[in-house]
Amino acid sequence: MKKHNFSAGPSILPDSTIKNSAEAVLNFAGTGLSLLEVSHRGKEFVAVMDEAQALFKELLDIPAGYEVLFLGGGASTQFCMVPYNLLAKKAAYLNTGTWANKALKEAKGFGEVVEVASSKDTLYNYVPKNYEIPSDADYFHITTNNTIYGTEIKKDLDVNVPLVADMSSDIFSRPVDISKYTLIYGGAQKNLAPAGVTFVIVKKDALGKMDRHIPTMLDYRTHVDGGSMFNTPPVFPIFSALQTLKWLKEMGGVSAMEKINIDKADLLYNEIDRNKMFKATVADQEDRSLMNICFVMNDEYKELEKDFFDLATSKGMSGIKGHRSVGGFRASTYNAMPKESIQAMVDCMKEFSAKY
Repeated sequence: MKKHNFSAGPSILPDSTIKNSAEAVLNFAGTGLSLLEVSHRGKEFVAVMDEAQALFKELLDIPAGYEVLFLGGGASTQFCMVPYNLLAKKAAYLNTGTWANKALKEAKGFGEVVEVASSKDTLYNYVPKNYEIPSDADYFHITTNNTIYGTEIKKDLDVNVPLVADMSSDIFSRPVDISKYTLIYGGAQKNLAPAGVTFVIVKKDALGKMDRHIPTMLDYRTHVDGGSMFNTPPVFPIFSALQTLKWLKEMGGVSAMEKINIDKADLLYNEIDRNKMFKATVADQEDRSLMNICFVMNDEYKELEKDFFDLATSKGMSGIKGHRSVGGFRASTYNAMPKESIQAMVDCMKEFSAKY
C-alpha cells in the first residue's frame, strides 16, 4: 500500500533527496567512504557546501550583500541569536502562533519587546492586520507560516524597520523578495532537508552593531567569516539539502513550485469547504496556509472523528492527526508532497461522507 506522508515535520522529502543521500552514506562522491565519516574540510564536502550556498542564492534570487549560512541548533536557537545580534533597545513581534510566541518570549531577555498584534485569543486562526510597528524598533519579527494552526503570510511585507522572518515551513514554496528582509531563518526539516541543519539568510551590513558581548558561536559574524565552517557543520543534512535544491531547480524553481502548491492546496480546501462533514480551522482564505491545511469535523459529526482517522490511516494517510492544541486533522502539503496524495485524501473524505 502506498503511504501518503502528511507529517508536519520532519516531513516528506523528494525521492531523489532520499535516494542520493542514502547512496552517499554508503559511498560519498566516489571516495569509498561514507558521508557520515568524511572530513568536512575535505575537498569533496567543501564542494557540497559551496554548491548548496550558491544554489540557495540562485533559487531565491538573493542579492549581493547577503550571506547564506548553514548552522546547527534548530530554528529555536535563532530565537536568541536574532536579538543577541540585532536587538539594541527595542524589537517588535507579530504573535501568530506557538513558535512566534516562543521567539517573542526569548527576545525579552535582550531588551524591550513590543507585541504589535496577536491572534492568540482565537487560537491563532487568523493573521492580524492593521497594526502599528514602532518606528524606533530595531527590527520587526514575523513567522510567515504557522504549522500548528494553519495560517500563512503569503506576501512580503513593506515595513519601515528591518524585517526578520522565521520561514521554517514555507521557504522555497514561493518567490521571496529578499531585499525586503534583513534576516530570514528556518529549520530545514519541512521543505529542505532532514532535521539537524538551520538556514540563515542575513544582510551582512546589519551585523556588528551591538555593544554587548556576543558568545562566539551565537555571533552571526563568526559563521559569515567562517563560511559556515567555523565548527563542524551538520554534514549529512547539508548534503541532503543540496539534493533538494537540485530537485527544486529541475522542477522549475520557486515560481513553478508556488503554482504547484496553490493547485494542491486548492484541491484539498475545496473539498473541505464543499463537504458538510468537515470545516477548515482558518476561515479567511487569504490567511490559509498552503503548507499546513488544518481541518476538523463539523460539530454534528464530531463523534466520527476517530472513524475518519481510522479510514484515512487504512488508506495509507500518515501524519494527519492535528496538533493537540487544535485537534482534528492536519495535512502538511510541503513542496515534495505529490498532488496524487492530496487527491487520495480528497477521495477518502468523499468516501467517508458517502458512507455516513
